Amino acid sequence: MTWSIVARDADGTLGVAVASRFFSVGALCPHGRSGVGALSTQALVNPGYGPRGLDLLEQGRAAADAVSLLVAGDEGREHRQVHLVDRGGRSAAHTGALCIDWCGHRVQDGFSVAGNMLAGPAVLDDTALAYRAHAEAPFAERLLAAMAAGEAAGGDKRGKQAAALLIYTTETYPFLDLRVDDHPDPIAELKRLYEVSLERYQPFVACLPSAARPAGITDRAQIEAEVQRFQAARRQR
Repeated sequence: MTWSIVARDADGTLGVAVASRFFSVGALCPHGRSGVGALSTQALVNPGYGPRGLDLLEQGRAAADAVSLLVAGDEGREHRQVHLVDRGGRSAAHTGALCIDWCGHRVQDGFSVAGNMLAGPAVLDDTALAYRAHAEAPFAERLLAAMAAGEAAGGDKRGKQAAALLIYTTETYPFLDLRVDDHPDPIAELKRLYEVSLERYQPFVACLPSAARPAGITDRAQIEAEVQRFQAARRQR
């Protein structure tokens, strides 16, 4: 009852975009960890797949091995769908035999798309095609364009309700964690929230304490200057 894309950008940024005719899909399905990987757990979702899958990747397990280990110990595995991408862009997926049609996955270099209870295989094919076609776009916008293409191909065959976008860059906290829990057009609303994040949120997050700058920026005038520089750079795009 969900489809998603998990991906690694060329600079190592990791992300998940997901949509479903299910309330608050962003609360349980997408998971990420900077420098480790990104994962989505779907169908009859097993929320434990997220932390455990990322732990396995952090321990150095190959993407395919991590997926195999996740499902091996789960008696409900044939009702589950999970896919992930690791820090090197290697991806792997599992779609259980009892997931509801149309269901499947497309494992690619640097990303994976997967879904169940979809209008048809074109949902995944068009999601993947759009992701590849927008290679020059900022990573989050590339993920959003991919999901919009999947929605145009039919999306979740039951309709629309929720969507989410989760992005990890270099920190223990996410760079973006946007959720639309209940909306008649959730992907469009997710795109609107992303545009709002560009106004002040994204440049503000860049000023927070980080591994490279443990105290962050605390001078409010300097923070405001960073916001203005960010906006100026956007206008020049």
